[in-house]
This record gives sequence, C-alpha cells and structure tokens, in this order.
Amino acid sequence: MFYVVLLAMVAGFVALRLYMVLGKRTGHEQALPKAAEERAPITVLPRPIEGGAEPREAANRNIESKAEAGLRQIVAAEPGFDIGQFVEGAQGAYRMILEAYWKGDGEALEWLVEPDVKQAFGEAIAARAETGHVLDNRLVSIERAVITDASAEDGVARITLRFDADVAAITRDAEGNVIAGSMSDAVETHDVWTFARTLKSKDPNWKLADTDEA
Repeated sequence: MFYVVLLAMVAGFVALRLYMVLGKRTGHEQALPKAAEERAPITVLPRPIEGGAEPREAANRNIESKAEAGLRQIVAAEPGFDIGQFVEGAQGAYRMILEAYWKGDGEALEWLVEPDVKQAFGEAIAARAETGHVLDNRLVSIERAVITDASAEDGVARITLRFDADVAAITRDAEGNVIAGSMSDAVETHDVWTFARTLKSKDPNWKLADTDEA
C-alpha cells in the first residue's frame, strides 16, 4: 500500500510540473506577426519595448513562419496561452521524457505521452530489456527548440517543435560493461516532436503525440 501511495504522489508531482511549465501565462507573452488580411487583431497583453527591433527578433526566434497561423488559432481559442512559456515547458518535457525512456520508466511516461507513443516506447523498452542492455545516456544540452508547425482542428491543438540537442550516450550490457558510445563525446541529435492537447479542457497538460527525426 505504501508503494502505491508513493507512486501516486510521484505521478501527481510530474503532472503538476507539466502544468507549471506548459502553456502557463507568465506576463511576458510573445505576440505573433499578424497577417495583413486579418481585420480582427488578436488581443495580447502589452509588453515593454526596449532596444528597437529586439522584441520582434526574440518573438520570432523560436517560431517558423509555417507555424504562425496555427498558433494564432490556438491563442484565439485560449487567450491565456503563452508561446514563450510553452517552448520553455516543452524543453523540460523533452528532457523528462528522454530520461524516462532511457531508464525504462513506464510509469512516468504514462503522464507525459499519448497512448500510441507510450506503446511504441514500451515495446522498445521491452526489446532492450530482453537483450539485457542498459542505456546510460545523458542530455548534455538543448541547443535550440523551434516551433515548426501548429494547428487547431476539431477542438485539438497540436504544436510541433524541432529540438537540436547534444546527448552523451552509452549502452551497457547486463554486467555493466560498455558496449557502445562514450560519455566524453556528445552526439548531435535532431528530433521533431508534436505535443497535443484538447482546447478548453480542464486538463492543462500537453502530451507527446508523435515523434520523428529531423
């Protein structure tokens, strides 16, 4: 009974962390460029402007043009959505999901990913366990996280990000011997992940819905 309660507390903590970091308003919103043909502008909180063009550069740094229309739809549906905070939270989720996968922690993945992704991860974890291999990986740094696409269709918001990261990867056998990789050399990785959430849902959490390599 103690372990059941402990697991429930851990799962609740993970869910709370995602709530705190994904899509929460911070008061430093990043406004999207408005299309010229749009008559009704999207209302956003004012942001102090310092240093001429710098705010616009910061706003667009993490957003590709293809994603702008979809992000406007999401903001229109939920005016409290904060793009900058979402990118920051997505980086935190990226780290948490990778670490859970590397450790084979299916309980943590339950709260972080959609069922299809959890099944795929679970199959990979099981296959790894059968071989007796253990991943001793470490996320060294996330060099860049960019929103490459976004949509709001049928009441579901989807945001795709490209993560450019450095990972130190080691694979060990059942005896702990290194059979691949090195902790002294980081490998560049380029992942394309899509997070999804039902708009206007009482559940504030975004979950990983799709993964790919850039």
